Amino acid sequence: MTKYLWPKCKGIAQQAAVRQQLAQDRKLPKNRSQYPQAINLPFNYSSISADFIYRTPADSLPTEDCCWAIIQGNNAVIVDSSSGPALPSGPLPDWLKHHQKPLCIGTWRGKALFAISVSDSLQLQPPFVAEPFNATEERLDIQTLTLAGLARQILHWQRQSLYCPRCGAETDPLPASWGKRCRSCNIHHFPHIHPCAIILVKRGNQLLLTRKAEWTAGRYSLVAGFLDFGESLEECAIREVREETGIEICNVRYVGSQNWPFPAQLMAGFVADYAAGEIVVDTTELEDARWFPIDDLPTLPPSRSIARWIIDNFK
Repeated sequence: MTKYLWPKCKGIAQQAAVRQQLAQDRKLPKNRSQYPQAINLPFNYSSISADFIYRTPADSLPTEDCCWAIIQGNNAVIVDSSSGPALPSGPLPDWLKHHQKPLCIGTWRGKALFAISVSDSLQLQPPFVAEPFNATEERLDIQTLTLAGLARQILHWQRQSLYCPRCGAETDPLPASWGKRCRSCNIHHFPHIHPCAIILVKRGNQLLLTRKAEWTAGRYSLVAGFLDFGESLEECAIREVREETGIEICNVRYVGSQNWPFPAQLMAGFVADYAAGEIVVDTTELEDARWFPIDDLPTLPPSRSIARWIIDNFK
């Protein structure tokens, strides 16, 4: 873009001309598609906004006309029917014992939506089944996946915020929010969201991909890591790539973000270019890291993740 020095633009006509040129500069080239939007990825609010209304904690009791977001470890408990997997609705069976009082988190398509968690050891009975959040086969639609993820994140916050981290006293809900107030020192606490950078590194027609030992065999993904004290997200991206792979990067640019409720991350996505260095794998974090040709990529993360969205849109 042309550099403009506004103080040297004298007169209305000159200023109008500069504004017109700036407007032209901001237009996308005719051969470039619309910039991809990440807001409709699973777990982002836009994917459920048409039918979901948030509610803050209230002493609401389930009715026969309600639905359930049930969490069992890293699984969403759904009902399997001829029309496909869906959130359970109506009264729950007596055998489905849960850990805590049902928590109303909003309304879904006009019905109150309650979140509960159940024991990992509970044996589910048909038609209830556990669907892993990280399943290789993506059976859950984006709305069901997002609602279950939201429930998981909120339930995690509720467990983590029972006691004040400053003095250890019990906390009470703050009205009209998910915040908590300490009964003793009166300090207010709000949901803890942890920012992370996730980075696609490009070198010509190659992509830098990494893998952790616990992942499905053969699956690779992008470098990612948590923001540290005193860092911008771009600095975090540079540091994480350097620490995990020994590679230096440049031209770091932000491309999109995703709420990631496992348990409470915000993934900020970046694309960067290779600058220097040879791969040296940090084996405390990774099992492997290597360059892959764009036309010969390994097994990638499922499309529900921002990692896959970045690869698909920016490779």
